[in-house]
Amino acid sequence: MATPAGTPVVFVHGLWLHADSWGPWADLFREAGYAPVTPGWPGDGDTVEETRANPERVAGFGIDDVVEHHAKVIAGLDAKPIVIGHSFGGLVVQRLLGQDLAAAAVAIDPAPIKGILYLPPSALRVASIALRNPANRKRAVSLTRDQFRYGFGNTLSEIESDELFERWAIPSPGRPLFEASAANFSPGSPAKVNTANTTRGPLLVTAGGRDHTVPAAVSRATVKQYRKSPALTALREFPDRGHSLALDSRWREVADAVLDWLKERSL
Repeated sequence: MATPAGTPVVFVHGLWLHADSWGPWADLFREAGYAPVTPGWPGDGDTVEETRANPERVAGFGIDDVVEHHAKVIAGLDAKPIVIGHSFGGLVVQRLLGQDLAAAAVAIDPAPIKGILYLPPSALRVASIALRNPANRKRAVSLTRDQFRYGFGNTLSEIESDELFERWAIPSPGRPLFEASAANFSPGSPAKVNTANTTRGPLLVTAGGRDHTVPAAVSRATVKQYRKSPALTALREFPDRGHSLALDSRWREVADAVLDWLKERSL
């Protein structure tokens, strides 16, 4: 079955990457007949440079703010979109799917939703960049080149990791990391997803086997959170990929796998 003409696809970035990093995906999906949209988070500038120059504009926003921001984007579309998110964007698209605001969702190495009890040490090391200082809850937090290499570029050459850092890295709010870290102790946590929704659209979760920021164990645990729902939840593992899998030189491998999954479901 052919792709519905112009089906909208909303791409949601995660912490520390600008929305422009979705550019190659947007071009590919446009060529495949979709209508891609790549909004930034609240406070993001139109460019990487503008966002870096004004970090205070992103400070203080939390998960609910990001979900509501994208829900407003969706409300302006002509049809219920497919939503594709990376890292914390992967958590956001699960929220949107659980709220029946999307036709389907792809969560690429998504940040842990409420209910995931174990975080591997590498994930805690990355989160600690913000969590080690309580004041960061209200601040913007930036990565150093070395922190980016550990959290995103650990499977890449130093040259490629540094190039991605220079091209796409931006300051991001610290608050979502604090909210996620306290999720299992907070009844009303914004990291809580309606995993029991029986009528939602299909969900694909990816796992990078060498991801330091969201280790594969977190993606597998995410899929298990949906076990009470008969709605489709699928897992696709990329054993040799790190957290940069959606934007490094091998991004096309992941993007093609996502496109194939969507086409198999006539989405």
